[in-house]
Amino acid sequence: MQRTVAEIAREIGTEFEGDGSPIITGVAGLREAQPTDISFLANPKYKGHAAKTRAGALVVSKEIVVECSAVLLRVSNPLESFSRIALKFAPPSVELPAGVHPSAIVADNAILEGGVGVGPNVVIEPGARIGARTRIWAGSFVGRDVSIGQDCILYPNVSVREYCTIGDRTFIHNGTVIGSDGFGYDVDQQGERTKIPQIGIAEVGDDVEIGANCTVDRARFGKTRIGNGVKIDNLVMIAHNCVIEDHVVLVAQVGIAGSTIVRHHAILGGQVGVAGHLVVGEYSAIGAQGGVTKDVPPKMFYSGYPAAPHAQAAKMQADLKRLPRLKDRVKKLESELKQLQEEALNKRKDNDIG
Repeated sequence: MQRTVAEIAREIGTEFEGDGSPIITGVAGLREAQPTDISFLANPKYKGHAAKTRAGALVVSKEIVVECSAVLLRVSNPLESFSRIALKFAPPSVELPAGVHPSAIVADNAILEGGVGVGPNVVIEPGARIGARTRIWAGSFVGRDVSIGQDCILYPNVSVREYCTIGDRTFIHNGTVIGSDGFGYDVDQQGERTKIPQIGIAEVGDDVEIGANCTVDRARFGKTRIGNGVKIDNLVMIAHNCVIEDHVVLVAQVGIAGSTIVRHHAILGGQVGVAGHLVVGEYSAIGAQGGVTKDVPPKMFYSGYPAAPHAQAAKMQADLKRLPRLKDRVKKLESELKQLQEEALNKRKDNDIG
């Protein structure tokens, strides 16, 4: 696949600044791009990379002023436009055809609607229902009485445990488990632990994407619920009876303890930990590695451990960095004070002798 810069600009409906004749054969980041690549700049803080890029063309916002050798394609939304361009240069997507692979095991009373694709070594248990055009890739497991909606994709080795439900147009990546048992035990007086039955389910809404090797525990009773439009990165753990409301974003290695509610449109950065039975408010954000130990109000940016309003957390972090210098200063002041005390004591002795 190759396009001239002028052809690309015409296809995304914009103008270009410079020579439109160079041939573009691929897409790349600003630092990796070669003269036959097109790249993009959406954030002004990366203007330094743009100035040094070798890319032949650059998709940029209409508002950003940048000096570089690349031909500029100015658009309202660089990320959206660049995504459209990237698709033109992408290799053909790998599709699982409709139909059931001979090695798959599908229960007689499972319901597969029109156009469903089932890959090698998939197991679909009795009572399961799979919506139209859904694809279930190799090695995946769909438990008893599970319901999966239309146009979903379950990539290899996904497990959806018994009685759980998945909405429409939801993508679940390799190795993720929906409906694993919640982590609940009763401790007797001797300290021995007995498993508490986990008899609830996990419910995943429409238009959700869940990354690789995530776990969504089933509820102790009732539902663990993932709302519509939620986007979950890899290696995220959601415990029993949590509620993740619509359009929440959970970045890699987030861990959320049981019965916590994350309100709609909240964003939790990488490695954020949230204690149990808390509420993270709508449109709030938690910075990477934040440790949430108390409720977070709506529309707030918290960070640090224990998580606090970001300005406060940043000040505390800055103060911590000053501790070595303050320690040296205190040590010096203690030495000076000791010297003054010794001088005063010697002077008093001299006066007594006199």
